[in-house]
Amino acid sequence: MSKQPSSSQARRAMTETDTASALPWLWLSLLVIALDQASKIWISQSLELYQSIAVFPSFNLTLLHNPGAAFSFLATAGGWQRWFFSSLAVVISIAIIVWLRRLSAEQKWLAAALALILGGAVGNVVDRLLYGYVIDFLDIYYQGWHWPAFNLADSAITVGAIMLIVDVIREPARQD
Repeated sequence: MSKQPSSSQARRAMTETDTASALPWLWLSLLVIALDQASKIWISQSLELYQSIAVFPSFNLTLLHNPGAAFSFLATAGGWQRWFFSSLAVVISIAIIVWLRRLSAEQKWLAAALALILGGAVGNVVDRLLYGYVIDFLDIYYQGWHWPAFNLADSAITVGAIMLIVDVIREPARQD
């Protein structure tokens, strides 16, 4: 006959499980936010709007203000998009924090992916709330074709999303 854990043992086990979440990965989100905001402040103080500086072939620093979403989606919508995209990012950020809270500490790859996405989302929300637009400045191009300008927050979101896809692809292999 197996012995049932006492209620204090069960509470202690629940507390240990609760504290062993992936929330410590929030340091990565904070790092992304700090680097993103510092880079945006630096570029905004260093360049005039639309000014471009060649860094090396196929890469410029170009200061742009994007009131829309990715690829300037809804950039000319009249202002309501600022609050829509800010609200959406806040809701997604809360969902990611809840998701991180529910992950086990061993799920490092997934936690890092979510932390990158969270940091990028918050970095861009800060811009939207403070300025009404997102500061973009990384300009990659080939001959006359330019990829839409982006920033460090966008880069973190992209890397995190790729990591999520990799996690989904490799997940079935872990369950075999």
